[in-house]
Amino acid sequence: MATIFTKIINGEIPCHKVAEDANHIAFLDISPLAKGHTLVIPKKETDYIFDLADNDLQALIVFAKKVALAIKKVVPCKKVGVAVIGLEVAHTHIHLIPMNNVGDMNFANPKLKLSSDELAEIALMIRNNF
Repeated sequence: MATIFTKIINGEIPCHKVAEDANHIAFLDISPLAKGHTLVIPKKETDYIFDLADNDLQALIVFAKKVALAIKKVVPCKKVGVAVIGLEVAHTHIHLIPMNNVGDMNFANPKLKLSSDELAEIALMIRNNF
């Protein structure tokens, strides 16, 4: 059965896309820890990040770097943190989270409630800086 991320890739579920290439897509998390919290995924459905072939893992990280640099231009933050949890959805994904202190990366923190319009505006700003 296809994951929710595969359904997003296939256009079956909408997302606030910030970047895409032939093998990857990045979109805003709908339950973000911070404005600009983005998920970066390979289009090929693979559950565990370390099951990716070396060249696919390298390409995913390089794509994530480009997305992180775009986020940093748009969202006021000290750094863009990186987290790979991989338990929520059985599809490799990297969380890119704008942060000003280590506590901003705590997934137990309350999630932001952003409107679709706010998410669309953030996505557009990141996309324009990608």
